[in-house]
Amino acid sequence: MQFEVWAPQAGRVTLHCGGATHALERDPERSGWWWGEAEAEHGTRYGFALDDGPVLPDPRSRRQPDGPDGLSAVVEHERYDWRAPWTGRALPGAVLYELHVGTYTPEGTLDAAAARLDHLVELGVTHVELMPLCPFPGRHGWGYEGVSLWAVHEPYGGPEALKRFVDRAHEVGLGVVLDVVHNHLGPSGNYLPAFGPYFTDTHHTPWGSAVNLDAPGSDEVRAYLLGSALSWLRDYRIDGLRLDAVHALVDTRACHFLEELSTAVDDLAAELDRPLFLVAESDLNDPRFITPRAEGGLGLHAQWNDDFHHALHTALTGESQGYYADFARAPLASLAKTLTGGYFHDGTYSSFRGRSHGRPLDRTRAAAHRLLGYSQTHDQVGNRAQGDRLAASLSPGLAACAAALVLTAPFTPMLFMGEEWAASTPWQFFTDHTDPELAEAVRRGRRREFAEHGWAEEDVPDPQDPATRDRSCLDWSELGREPHARVLAWYRRLLALRHEQPDLTDPDLADTRVAYDTEQRWLAFRRGDVRVAVNLAKSPAAIPLGPREARVLAAWEPVQAPGPDGVLHVPGESCVVLLQA
Repeated sequence: MQFEVWAPQAGRVTLHCGGATHALERDPERSGWWWGEAEAEHGTRYGFALDDGPVLPDPRSRRQPDGPDGLSAVVEHERYDWRAPWTGRALPGAVLYELHVGTYTPEGTLDAAAARLDHLVELGVTHVELMPLCPFPGRHGWGYEGVSLWAVHEPYGGPEALKRFVDRAHEVGLGVVLDVVHNHLGPSGNYLPAFGPYFTDTHHTPWGSAVNLDAPGSDEVRAYLLGSALSWLRDYRIDGLRLDAVHALVDTRACHFLEELSTAVDDLAAELDRPLFLVAESDLNDPRFITPRAEGGLGLHAQWNDDFHHALHTALTGESQGYYADFARAPLASLAKTLTGGYFHDGTYSSFRGRSHGRPLDRTRAAAHRLLGYSQTHDQVGNRAQGDRLAASLSPGLAACAAALVLTAPFTPMLFMGEEWAASTPWQFFTDHTDPELAEAVRRGRRREFAEHGWAEEDVPDPQDPATRDRSCLDWSELGREPHARVLAWYRRLLALRHEQPDLTDPDLADTRVAYDTEQRWLAFRRGDVRVAVNLAKSPAAIPLGPREARVLAAWEPVQAPGPDGVLHVPGESCVVLLQA
């Protein structure tokens, strides 16, 4: 078997494989690359020593059976016998479900999560979005401090378990999206700097030195990230990638890394003859990310829309701290603006940033499905001091209103695991760092951060305490109890309507019309012939819908269709979806 590694600064590279040692040769065709052959098969352990230093895992390791600090293992992807024929599932018309493998079930494994996929089929989602799976220290964590960007966290089950999960998802008709982190690697177990200039001090990010996308040596770094991304899509049959915090990918080259990535993914989709897509998390409100390359954009297929979340959150909760401040001044107006224009900050002043932010989205040209809409995500729940979900502070009726707004809005909806039954379990920030100093630094940093916002130290969960992770696991017994069962039935009904009513997946963002009453706290919008009305106040609301005859498709509380006067009477903290003739 041939082994190769990029180590441009090394004067000598040795392969340690299966108990034997082999001196590698410089590749005369590729600068900085070393190669050699050794006896190996699926599962053989190996690593590289640079200039007679310690044996390190392969930067392109497909498996780390003993964790990030151990030897790599050979993985022969072609050995897996795929069961499910799969032609893919595209993003338009999709409903995503964000899932953290380590807390979706008490077992915290891919196989245990796969056993729960029937629930998602019955719910009506189309794609499972897995939070990051790359290896990280310890057993439990969010996954955003992963290393070995081609491998799967071993406690989750490793590469074979991921293939079984994807295979099972495809068998039941679900697409799979994987959250990947290209903007930084974890602080522990990251050996890339020993091999080459994977990072640069030319730019800095919240995590330290930036990934090297434009400094000397960046051609190979970009190829490393591209290869990792394409491997998930090809070798594991993943359908799409969610790209973490793309605003932190600093790249001054004429062809941005994201444009190169979107080109490569589109080319692979053509080669495989199945749809593949990229979804960005971006803090910039810059429509160029999701503008096609032919029109001068970067060609990503969609992005998370935090503005919609922030407007919805302030309307539901009244919170106004931090980045919620601008939205909280007029929550329903903010919500109306995002429903019709995508972004709230489209060049407007952001008090949180102390400057103007964003640029307008051309809603006549940008398809609505290119923005993801949600009321909760791992960030928006887990980065609260106690990891409390919306259900912890909202009535079931207001939770139902949140669901109605997300699942009938113009955007591609995304749910965060457990929200569909108003899970009572929190989702807190937890880690399992094996380095005691790093563990203590994370613990102190978390408590210091929230102390600045008035939280007592003892009220901020200890990330390193195993109980913090355990509290964050979903309690599946809740599905059969009230009020959870009623909320779950509501989500199922709304998702069924989304699939039944073509107007709810119409990509024309400009077709959405919104009306609202700030004092009465109601909001209604139209998408084609579908009307959606939510009453966030405790008292009943009279909402004028116009003279056209309408029938009720779904209602949280019993509601009569509007009479000849066209006025809809909605109980307090309730919502209704109608179809007008």
